[in-house]
Amino acid sequence: MSVTPELKPRKQKVVTEHRRHEKDNGSSEVQIALLTERIGQITEHLKTHRTDFSSQRGLRKMVGRRTALLQYLQRNDHKRYASLVKRLGLRK
Repeated sequence: MSVTPELKPRKQKVVTEHRRHEKDNGSSEVQIALLTERIGQITEHLKTHRTDFSSQRGLRKMVGRRTALLQYLQRNDHKRYASLVKRLGLRK
């Protein structure tokens, strides 16, 4: 995912909050948290630009990828899955 300069500190903050150890940049938790952040940004964008179909398609792809990662995490380590879902506020 390409990052513009103004988004870099935000992305770094998300990574530091959700990583499992000091050098972790790509664990499932980090990937899910980054996707959740980006999904929120695109959702806000689509509230004002309702006919931006390219962004709608990208949003659907990101939601699908996040769902797959969440299913993977739930299958392999339910404790980490439950903790992440609670921290991100994804399920009700």
